[in-house]
Amino acid sequence: MTLEFLVTALIVVLIPGTGVIYTLAVGFGQGRLSSLFAALGCTMGIMPHILASVVGLAALLHTSAVLFQAVKYAGVAYLLYLAWQTLRDKGPLAFEADRERRSALKLIRTGFLINILNPKLSIFFLAFLPQFVPVGSQHIVLHMLGLGSVFMVLTFAVFVVYGSFAAWMRVWLLGDDAFMKWLRRATAGVFAALGLRLAFAND
Repeated sequence: MTLEFLVTALIVVLIPGTGVIYTLAVGFGQGRLSSLFAALGCTMGIMPHILASVVGLAALLHTSAVLFQAVKYAGVAYLLYLAWQTLRDKGPLAFEADRERRSALKLIRTGFLINILNPKLSIFFLAFLPQFVPVGSQHIVLHMLGLGSVFMVLTFAVFVVYGSFAAWMRVWLLGDDAFMKWLRRATAGVFAALGLRLAFAND
């Protein structure tokens, strides 16, 4: 593992995506502890993509148009579902403090689904991880698994920071009805936009 890998991985993790938005929303709506479970779920959702890249399944996904489209549109549908649920202030992204808190298992499951239903993550890791494996290495699989594990640790750490920040802001803004209405609409819009971007992205 090199400093170049750490810097590159950190930049990739810091870029806001569906996992970041979900963790922020949970942190703001339910507090710091819930955001930890959300971050854990999103991090766990990366694991299948890393394993797929290591065993070559990502290459199969890339060459099979039908399989790729099926996974992609399942992800699109789920993101649009989250957008609708957020707009209605129901489901995993409810922003009202007096609602029943979602269990840790449900928070983890939602975060896991958000990341696992993005086939482009497998393609990303297929192109990303091998670049940092030493030339001539006799343990390519172990190197890729090690790098993938470091990437997951970075992801969890960064998401925890995002979630904790949202939980801190929650104390100041949760009682502002106008802000809460804007936040629901903005979050729903972001999920819908991410879903549409995935739907129309070039394969």
